[in-house]
Amino acid sequence: MSPRQKVLIVDDEPDIRELLEITLGRMKLDTFSARNLGEAQALLSRETFDLCLTDMRLPDGTGLELVQHIQQRHPQVPVAMITAYGSLETAINALKAGAFDFLTKPVDLTRLRELVSSALRLPAPGGTGIAINRRLLGDSPPMRALRKHIDKLARSQAPVYISGESGSGKELVARLIHEQGPRASQPFIPVNCGAIPSELMESEFFGHRKGSFSGAFEDKPGLFQAAHGGTLFLDEVADLPLAMQVKLLRAIQEKAVRGVGEQQETVVDVRILCATHKDLDAEVAAERFRQDLYYRLNVIELRVPPLRERRDDIESLASHVLKRLAISTGQPAAKLHPQALDALKSYRFPGNVRELENVLERAHTLCENKQIETSDLRLAEGNCNPEGGVPDLTQIDNLEDYLENVERNLILQALEETRWNRTAAAQRLNLSFRSMRYRLKKLGLD
Repeated sequence: MSPRQKVLIVDDEPDIRELLEITLGRMKLDTFSARNLGEAQALLSRETFDLCLTDMRLPDGTGLELVQHIQQRHPQVPVAMITAYGSLETAINALKAGAFDFLTKPVDLTRLRELVSSALRLPAPGGTGIAINRRLLGDSPPMRALRKHIDKLARSQAPVYISGESGSGKELVARLIHEQGPRASQPFIPVNCGAIPSELMESEFFGHRKGSFSGAFEDKPGLFQAAHGGTLFLDEVADLPLAMQVKLLRAIQEKAVRGVGEQQETVVDVRILCATHKDLDAEVAAERFRQDLYYRLNVIELRVPPLRERRDDIESLASHVLKRLAISTGQPAAKLHPQALDALKSYRFPGNVRELENVLERAHTLCENKQIETSDLRLAEGNCNPEGGVPDLTQIDNLEDYLENVERNLILQALEETRWNRTAAAQRLNLSFRSMRYRLKKLGLD
């Protein structure tokens, strides 16, 4: 018979302690109680706990001090903060300090049981490293730091804003945070906010009832309902129109959604991760993104480095991509000529890892005798200087070919950012759909 898991309860109110003890006891958990910070620290030094629940206000200190103490001395113990209703700033500070999650008073027992069950499913710190290493390739200092942050954030329920350039791997980072955390067995629902038509956005996010609008032929759950119990990843969140930002903020605050045509709200339990290649601070300053929503989404920011900041990883990434291409085509893996590898390392990669994959897939198809030469890579000349700046005119043999290459790369990047939604890509490039179609055909991308 396995030993029962132990939970430390820290609160100076006897009624709250008793309520928590009874509820957790019914969950077959052993509880230890402390009335203040000093008693809690003493118990932590003597016992090994699987979870700590602490009030924010304690007679001799604060719950934040306890969170910091546990982070430093007992990092394997997840901590959940109990705060007064409406103390959102306090809860956010607790999450930033390393708290797993928070509850508001009066304590909702259903929410309490969900939180406790989720916290007790957490893997040990550092135990996810092997899985992350297999998925997130590269051993450069920026990548080692990124893996360490993912491991830490997987042990939290805090909303995370993943910043980084297009193609740098933001969705992969979001998936890893989800897969290494307690929600791993529940859905991970990614959504590209820029690819949903504005008139369908509310229905897509929150669902709708049959007959609620023209074309609603049946009841349909939304993305929030689909992600219930799991994680909702909002990619390109800066592309949300302001009207939808208001509705999203309310759904996050209330943890409930109301579908189009519905009278009642549906409670949803989702962890929100979001990303964008845009500068959200600048979007807020320009009043294109709501500041209150920004603060709810950007509790913790995680930056994914661009490929040009980790050039030492290019060789291992290229080797991995070429092996994968060989397996998918059933052919021997192509080899990179040393000069071709040098060319890749000196290229700026505005499209990052995604562009590297596309470049190698094209080169793998075009090369002779399974040897990829520099010419097979077809890199845009204007991005071959690792320091950037204006291209060297002596390296441009034909201006028309050069400009065509630049245009091709920009269109490919827009298509990749919008998951090959041509209408959305045309809007991103400020082109009409007819003009976009013409360019795709001219460049052989149709």
